[in-house]
Amino acid sequence: MKVVMVSKACYVGSYRRKLEELAALGVDLTLVVPPYWRTGDKLAYREPGYDQGYRIVEENPVLNGNFHLHFYRGLPALLREVRPDLVHIDEEPYDLVTLHALRAARTVNAKSVFFTWQNIDRNYTPPFGWIERYVLSRVNGAIAGNQDAAKILRRKGYQRPLYVIPQFGIDPDIFSPDTTQAFTPISEQRPLQIGFSGRLVPEKGLSMLLTACTRLTGAWELTFVGAGPHQTVLEVEAASLGIASRVRFLGGVPSDRVTDHVRSLDVLVNPSLTLRRGKTQWKEQFGRSIAEGMACGIPVAGSDSGEIPHLIGDGGLIAPEGDAVALAACLQRLLDSPALRQELGQRGRERVLQRFTQRQIAADTYECYRQVLGITEPAVTGGVR
Repeated sequence: MKVVMVSKACYVGSYRRKLEELAALGVDLTLVVPPYWRTGDKLAYREPGYDQGYRIVEENPVLNGNFHLHFYRGLPALLREVRPDLVHIDEEPYDLVTLHALRAARTVNAKSVFFTWQNIDRNYTPPFGWIERYVLSRVNGAIAGNQDAAKILRRKGYQRPLYVIPQFGIDPDIFSPDTTQAFTPISEQRPLQIGFSGRLVPEKGLSMLLTACTRLTGAWELTFVGAGPHQTVLEVEAASLGIASRVRFLGGVPSDRVTDHVRSLDVLVNPSLTLRRGKTQWKEQFGRSIAEGMACGIPVAGSDSGEIPHLIGDGGLIAPEGDAVALAACLQRLLDSPALRQELGQRGRERVLQRFTQRQIAADTYECYRQVLGITEPAVTGGVR
């Protein structure tokens, strides 16, 4: 099976672990990726590592930095050289790069699939609406990163094969439990360590998290890891609620220290809110920090926004979004019961191992390829060890 994958996201090194796993399953894989991705005046260069077993072709796309209008001028020639069975376009169906890659794939009689995170039903203005309709009518398969995105594709009339698979998984060797940490009772000397990791923005529900914490009975501390425009507001709110001494803001943490931070927690929280404010709409598409916490064996609590409840399943506690009282009740249960924290930590880790590792994401993606290509003989699977 020959596959060409087009993915700007794969300039991130750890994401390419999935590609190593695909190659280990027998996929003859070529990745087309930018040498860097432009964000404003900053260039994020392709990170080293995770490059075993497959071919990497770097090409600077036209309009690098434009999510919706970039494309790879040299892709048609590459497809004529490789003659792939399938082109995996790791981009949204309304983006120019997807249209360009799909048309190039059709010229060499290759099947095609795209990926979408889009979990809010939008009607796009030209030319993006035209691009989306063209892609949905001609692509051979689609991968949705969450349940809502899959439902939206069906509502838009897409009838071909559809798979719900996150774009990238978690490395359980990096995000693993601290076996020296005990699930001990909470006391003034040993407060419950509550943590949030991510962008400090209103849609993450962090003001509501502060309110929920004021309702807790017992010792606790709350740590925010990440930066964002909402930090000043949160600092003022913590002071006005009388809990500033229990709340810490660590700012951004280097990627090689994220695991240590997660392991230091007793519970990781993501209380995201669905945002509908004029043309500004947002809903949690996955909740990667939750998956990282679960992989570390840390009990998690989240809202029911977007994909969060599907991610957590029985591996944590879920409260209705925007409900500070319900979230406080979840946190109180974890504060009161070391046994519950231990049970949920174990369940969460098991759920990640079963569904959300890079190896499992690769295996599910491989099965998608096989079905789109009409391959029926049993697969010979291995995987990177």
